[in-house]
Amino acid sequence: MIIKTLLDYLTENLEGIYVGMEAPEQLTDYVLIDQTGSAITNHITTTTVAIQSYGASLYEAMLLNERVKGVMDGFLALDEVTRVQLNTDYNFTDTETKQYRWQAVYQITHY
Repeated sequence: MIIKTLLDYLTENLEGIYVGMEAPEQLTDYVLIDQTGSAITNHITTTTVAIQSYGASLYEAMLLNERVKGVMDGFLALDEVTRVQLNTDYNFTDTETKQYRWQAVYQITHY
């Protein structure tokens, strides 16, 4: 399961930052992972994930997003991963909760 692999990878490589699939309480800087889709062609899976970087300010959220993108460059080194492509990243501030966040959307091809 690539989401578990990604969660473990980001947790290990984003030292000092909480990485999860649900928002933690009492933290301002953290990363959330969400799978937005997947496809299978010739027994090879491509999974689309949204990685949301939260910060105390818009600038801090953007800096964390840049850090995430730098770490994601190394995800390709894992044996089960054959391609990591950043589709887009953008300011995705949550207007309902008033939390600053940036979102990076990746397509990951894997076995």
